[in-house]
Amino acid sequence: MSAFCDNYNNFRAMANITDIAGGITAAAGFRAAGVVAGIKKSGRKDFALVAADVPAVAAAVFTTNKVAAAPVVLSRERAAAGVVAAVALNSGCANACTGPQGLADAREMAAATAAALGVDESAVLVCSTGVIGKLLPMERIKDGARLAAAALSCDGGADAAEAIMTTDTVDKQYAVQVEIDGRLVTIGGMCKGSGMIEPLMATMLGVVTTDAAIGAVALDAALRQAVEVSFNRAVVDGDCSTNDTVIMMASGVAGNSELSAEHPGWNDFVEALQMVCIELAKKIVLDGEGATKFVTVRVKGAVNDADAHKVARAIAKSALVKTSWFGLDPNWGRVIAAAGYSGAVIDDQKAQIYYGEICAYDRGEVADSLRIEALRKVMEAPSFDVTVNLNLGNGADVVYTCDFSYDYVKINAEYTT
Repeated sequence: MSAFCDNYNNFRAMANITDIAGGITAAAGFRAAGVVAGIKKSGRKDFALVAADVPAVAAAVFTTNKVAAAPVVLSRERAAAGVVAAVALNSGCANACTGPQGLADAREMAAATAAALGVDESAVLVCSTGVIGKLLPMERIKDGARLAAAALSCDGGADAAEAIMTTDTVDKQYAVQVEIDGRLVTIGGMCKGSGMIEPLMATMLGVVTTDAAIGAVALDAALRQAVEVSFNRAVVDGDCSTNDTVIMMASGVAGNSELSAEHPGWNDFVEALQMVCIELAKKIVLDGEGATKFVTVRVKGAVNDADAHKVARAIAKSALVKTSWFGLDPNWGRVIAAAGYSGAVIDDQKAQIYYGEICAYDRGEVADSLRIEALRKVMEAPSFDVTVNLNLGNGADVVYTCDFSYDYVKINAEYTT
């Protein structure tokens, strides 16, 4: 992990990666749509569809929560085949903890989508997001599948990204291009997520597409690497959802020779994919429910990378730390306390804590009143870093998180009402 942390800012230089406009339809071979199916009472878009022009090589990563929603159960089973024709996604209802009927409804959602597209039902994956414990309104779901199939377009990525939003305040899309074998390869994606976000796959749905030629095994390896350093490093509130899903599809039409770990362009592809996933993960944190601050927690000098992650994750999840950020209270004592209970090896007499470039705690010495005021100035910015140097080894990690505000409590206190 530490090498990745050091090299992330050099991605563009190393791999000639270029940001481009768009999201899931930026890559050739894909169309998308987002429509109003009537699942949400608000009347907003609530059914999205991403379809490949021909069945695509696919890989997927799902929630680590032992309570898995029906769409996760179904899609996990089907994704194992490594070929996907389409992904249907609804917002407004999670179809989680709904028993045998929920699984039957997930299958019916896939079947309706397959019929509308004229593809094999087994090649359709489904995703749902919203309130747990409610059955899908199947007539509206089937209407959504028909409407979305009819609306598919190479320009439909933004509508699809909008249709999967729940408490999100903005849609989340990102795309890049990288040269491989003298060909421009595009990777684009969309995701949703704002609350119930924890670095074990979060309450998020994500779809990533590429026009690269790549085998299923290689795509799975690349996606898992990317998820580990992106979505698994995003924390809003420390709650792991029942529905988390990231699906990646590759159309293969870019014209490069098939990618694998032995291909000379492999590292460039992996770096480009990681960039897309990291930027999408950051968008989730920036849009955290009620968030006013985006905070990058950096830990270095740990005994190993695993310990660094334990410390970063404990700090990023701490409600006491997160509320102090909202209140512009440079209470670094909460930071070192979180590090202390993280389970990592730590010696407080060797540790240092920085807010931005300002040292709050230095191996037993604490900040004076002037430095405390300087720390507050750092925290006034909408985005800042908190760095902990344990000074015990070479382990390092990075986690992206946000503060807890009054609005976070309000949003989640009224979520189902």
